[in-house]
Amino acid sequence: MASSSSVSFSVSPVQRRIVWGLRILLALAFGAAGASKLAGVPQMVQVFDAIGFGQWFRYLTGAVEVVGAVLLLVPATGFFGGLLLAVTMVGAVATHLVLIGGNPAPAAVLGLLSSFVAWRQRPVPRLATAG
Repeated sequence: MASSSSVSFSVSPVQRRIVWGLRILLALAFGAAGASKLAGVPQMVQVFDAIGFGQWFRYLTGAVEVVGAVLLLVPATGFFGGLLLAVTMVGAVATHLVLIGGNPAPAAVLGLLSSFVAWRQRPVPRLATAG
């Protein structure tokens, strides 16, 4: 009797392309957002002044977004990139709702898309083999 040492899921080429398309779009969005924070775009400086944690938090957030964007584009780290960015967007939604006001919908949409990518890229569990 043959046994399998790992679970395999069949993923259609269309599903694979959709996930890769999302990964690329998210990487572009988060890369641009992170770069604007790191570059000190005046609007970003004003937003982080309103948050009240100091400009170091703008640099941290920008770095997290750029790192997350890069992780999304590397096949082996897509799960971690999606997870990192989803958690970051939970913080962004909370910040809009509690501290600065404004529309939290863009952050919520980015967070949901990042969560979807993380879910689709999650590690596949291995089954124990009976000897």
